[in-house]
Amino acid sequence: MTARTTFADAPATADVLAPASQLDVAGELLALLRDTTTEPRPDTQLEALTLAVAADIPVLLWGEPGIGKTAALTQLAASLELPLTTVIASVHEPSDFSGLPIVGDDPAAQGVPMAPPDWAVRLVRAGRGLLFLDELSTAPPAVQAALLRLVLERRIGSLQLPPGVRIVAAANPRSSAADGWELSPPLANRFVHLQWTHDHEVVVRGLGGTWPLATLPRLDPERLSEAVGFARRAVCGLLAARAGLVHRLPSNETRRGGPWPSPRSWEMSLRLIAFATAAGSSRDVLSLLVRGTVGDGPGLELLASLDRMDLPDPETLLADPANAALPERGDLRQAVLDGVVRAVRERPEKSRWDAAWALLVRAMETGAPDLVVVPATTLASLRREEWDVPASIDRLAGAVSLSRRADRVAARTASVAKAAR
Repeated sequence: MTARTTFADAPATADVLAPASQLDVAGELLALLRDTTTEPRPDTQLEALTLAVAADIPVLLWGEPGIGKTAALTQLAASLELPLTTVIASVHEPSDFSGLPIVGDDPAAQGVPMAPPDWAVRLVRAGRGLLFLDELSTAPPAVQAALLRLVLERRIGSLQLPPGVRIVAAANPRSSAADGWELSPPLANRFVHLQWTHDHEVVVRGLGGTWPLATLPRLDPERLSEAVGFARRAVCGLLAARAGLVHRLPSNETRRGGPWPSPRSWEMSLRLIAFATAAGSSRDVLSLLVRGTVGDGPGLELLASLDRMDLPDPETLLADPANAALPERGDLRQAVLDGVVRAVRERPEKSRWDAAWALLVRAMETGAPDLVVVPATTLASLRREEWDVPASIDRLAGAVSLSRRADRVAARTASVAKAAR
């Protein structure tokens, strides 16, 4: 009778691994996949996020699911060496943010204290951290109402979060959120809203193992007072001229859940302008922050007023036209030349009139000649009978004549095209 070998009798071989060993190998593979590095890389939206975090203004990242909002916050906390506390707003009750009532021995004498949740206690013990409120657009109205005091005053029940805690939230648009709600206007007005999009090159390089490095902006200690003064002049100057922008609640429900102008959001804009100025941030970064705080329309008006604040004083240019520094951007150069002509109109003198012509010649020689046509025409109309025509006008005559001929040709071309139709 032939002996049979059962599975239990089979010898163990080296190439047969126990399940636990297979899990160990899987763990090693997962560790290798998680092993990534960071590198300094220009990233406008990441710089805007870090600037708002430095300014201690709550940030709300808007983006489609899977766009990388949570990953960006995780990497930001790691780069800044801040403990990250993630709270999914939609799975909590209002009492989780306003505090849980705890009945003591004698409520009539001592009252009923509102106990904070454990994650808030951990943040206070740490003294610093990044509080990440995720899935904000899926939080029902009652929860959003409970979040108001947390976001603005940093209070949860009887507990005050320390100054070292920063708040960042993330939300999906209502169309792509699970059981999504529009954000309530009071809650929306407490955030700077940043649209979070993916950069193809960043994603490809990140999947290859290298992601952008998130760092706090470097503030120039020598520019702090200047930055505050500049920000106050910018915001106050605009609101003094445009009183209707101080508070404008949108009539559309969806737009109410985004950035809109109010005294609170203008104060946040002022703070962000000061931080961006002290950090030397680009216009693109400042544009994201300003429009994300007061909305596109008021934000663009504020950016335009910032551009005008940087323009040189017409009186300074008239005092030394030979060494005048004119802006490179065409729209800003046009505004400067118009301001010079306006200054001569307000105080017409022969020396100032001549200096203005010298400035127009310098503008023609260093930029687009067509920008001097309108200012030259207006300046010529300001001439008094006793004023001699400066020789510099001859240098401008060719540019003005050429521009006018080009306008006539364009008008004729448009007329022919219209007749052909």
